[in-house]
Amino acid sequence: MLIISHNVSIPVDEIELSAIRAQGAGGQNVNKTSSAIHLRFDINASSLPAFYKERLLCLKDRRVAKEGVIVIKAQQFRTQEKNREDALARLQGLVKSVSVLPKTRRPTRPTKGSQTRRMDSKTRRSRTKELRSKVVE
Repeated sequence: MLIISHNVSIPVDEIELSAIRAQGAGGQNVNKTSSAIHLRFDINASSLPAFYKERLLCLKDRRVAKEGVIVIKAQQFRTQEKNREDALARLQGLVKSVSVLPKTRRPTRPTKGSQTRRMDSKTRRSRTKELRSKVVE
């Protein structure tokens, strides 16, 4: 079980993990071992609450495909076990991130004092520039 919160968790059988060959430097060993992990998680077929599913599908993230499948590739570490843990932690973080609702913005107005200060500074600046101009006779 991948625990998201106190009452939400994802069963392991809903997460598809497959070992693939990692990219990049690593010498001869990189051609022999499948140390990278490819994680696939189908949002629509999962047992997540509707709130989580809806928020995950609306997410503007390149890891979420149009079909509603989260694809995470973990290849940071040299061992398959560490990459598996990393992929699961990243999935957990992604699902946790949609559970936090952003605060609604309340529009505010500038205070009377700040408006007065702004206008005073503009007036002062205007006078300074006015004094730099040529004297008309």
